[in-house]
Amino acid sequence: MSAKTKIIVLRMKEIIYTAIFIGLAILLILLFLFMFRPKEKEAQSAGAEAVSRYTPGLYSASIVLGSQNVNVEVAVDKDHINSIALVPLSDAVATMYPLMQPAMDSLAEQICASQSLEGIEYPANSQYTSMALMNAIETALKKAENDG
Repeated sequence: MSAKTKIIVLRMKEIIYTAIFIGLAILLILLFLFMFRPKEKEAQSAGAEAVSRYTPGLYSASIVLGSQNVNVEVAVDKDHINSIALVPLSDAVATMYPLMQPAMDSLAEQICASQSLEGIEYPANSQYTSMALMNAIETALKKAENDG
């Protein structure tokens, strides 16, 4: 009789091991489903980021020209760049740097039309002036961007 008992014990061990492995497999599947399921908060925040690109307002960055400071002001709403201007452009600065205002007008027109800083063409006669202005515009737009 003791031999039959050993066979039953071996079969019971197999049943117990099988039940444990099935339980672990179910637990592993549930863990994977829980880990890789999209979270609602992330989906909502991704939608919110796509909706608003900027924090609406007026943002500025400073350029030092000789002993004068000139601010580049960028006005944005939640999706668009509305305007870009030099403030205050005094007569002394306009006289000393005559290409500053025409370069800013050209850049502002292109940026407001394309709503991007990519692919902007610089006038040939004011390339370095335009690059300095673009750096200031980029700095102001970084202040306006939503961090999400």
